[in-house]
Amino acid sequence: MSTDADLPRLWQELGVPGTIDIHTHFLPAPVMQAVWAYFDEAEANYGVSWPITYRWQDDARLAHLRAMGILHFTALVYAHKSGMAAWLNDWALDFAESVPECLPSATFFPEPDASVYVDEALRRGARVFKVHLQVGDFDPRDRLLDPVWGHLADAGIPVVTHCGSAPLPGRFTGAGPIGEVARRFPSLRLVVAHLGAGEFADFLEMARTRPNTWLDTTMGLTGFMEGLRPFPQALLPQLRDASRDGQVLFGSDFPNIPYPYAHQVDVLIEHGLDMPEVLWRAPARLLGVPA
Repeated sequence: MSTDADLPRLWQELGVPGTIDIHTHFLPAPVMQAVWAYFDEAEANYGVSWPITYRWQDDARLAHLRAMGILHFTALVYAHKSGMAAWLNDWALDFAESVPECLPSATFFPEPDASVYVDEALRRGARVFKVHLQVGDFDPRDRLLDPVWGHLADAGIPVVTHCGSAPLPGRFTGAGPIGEVARRFPSLRLVVAHLGAGEFADFLEMARTRPNTWLDTTMGLTGFMEGLRPFPQALLPQLRDASRDGQVLFGSDFPNIPYPYAHQVDVLIEHGLDMPEVLWRAPARLLGVPA
């Protein structure tokens, strides 16, 4: 079992300069505190305890990512109601300006001015967007989002989307709603979070058959997620193939994980994924990070 301190040596052994983590969270302090308070109630919400391993201040978390050799990461923000996304984007883009390793991140919500603030985020250099269909409780097919999806598709900007039904289903989770969006916007770069947990087979099939679709590994195959939504053993050969083909991207959900960061890396290695591709090559290609 690796520790976080072992990871720089592991990257060297794998022949990669470090890691690109496409699924990390930095949020305004009040928002992060609210997220942590929600996870403090996980026993009631999910039936399991969810202690936050890295419940630290921003500076301490940044230092830890750097010490582990995480060379690039995101500050994924997401809105759960109207009027949030624009100021979350301002915060996240300001954060990225002050943290060179952070890939400029943004979000959106179905509201009349969504296309306006998404265009502004793109002008400010946003390189990845995040939406959470269960927390946001919105339909990705909402016509207010058509210009947003279209602009992101034209710009080639990936959207990390929590669209699976784990750990809790929502009104618009599952492969159906986001699948319709994907069909209407074939050039949209869709990154399905958590290996599509809740609908593993459906989202793996989407990644294997639809260009411009990726899975991120966030929490996938960890002991914690296996206790909630185990990944079907019969699908592992397809997942390994997808990783070799560059369709699987490393993500962690740092800091909101109930285990050490290194555990996510260990379980991916144990299950035979193509780690140089997952950790570095595939995300570098998608995000335009120089080799």
